[in-house]
Amino acid sequence: MSQRKAEVKRQTKETKIALSLFLDGGGDSSVDTGLPFLDHMLDLFARHGLFDLRLSCKGDLEVDKHHTVEDCGLALGQAVKAALGDKAGIARMGSAWVPMGDALAWVVLDICGRPQLCIQELIDPGDVGEPPVELPWSLVEEWFRSVVSEAGITLHLGVRSGTDGHHIIEALFKAFGRALDAAVRLDPRVSGVPSTKGSL
Repeated sequence: MSQRKAEVKRQTKETKIALSLFLDGGGDSSVDTGLPFLDHMLDLFARHGLFDLRLSCKGDLEVDKHHTVEDCGLALGQAVKAALGDKAGIARMGSAWVPMGDALAWVVLDICGRPQLCIQELIDPGDVGEPPVELPWSLVEEWFRSVVSEAGITLHLGVRSGTDGHHIIEALFKAFGRALDAAVRLDPRVSGVPSTKGSL
């Protein structure tokens, strides 16, 4: 079996990104986006998804955090899609419930080639972190939307309970990592691409 890994380099006037992803890793990560809270969330995503992730981003944070968050999501989505190749043998779908203190988040996803983000229920976590690197929910949502748009994933997520914004978002990133791990996992019972259409 060939190693399921990918490297993505992305450079615009707003960001310069170098990313490598190994789907069958052990959860080892090194992330530096210039946004410590985002770094922490991506470390959690990799650790709980058992992905090896290397990500370096130099973004125009003096202008806005949006460019960095969006472009890191786009690069990760591109890497997921590239590492999966023709998607033969994968489980395709995955789900996870994750608690974090009083927060309870869930994620259900399908690597189907149809990008869509569906937020079913949400307790607004508000802003988290310390200025000037707070990560409002609008940027968390943008990160997820960027990932699924490039990876070709239908993603449903929600937060059932929680009062701490940090815990709510952390539970979501952990749940996404675990659900994605379940979906990309190779199943020896699956012959070819897991679709009646013959392609994903």
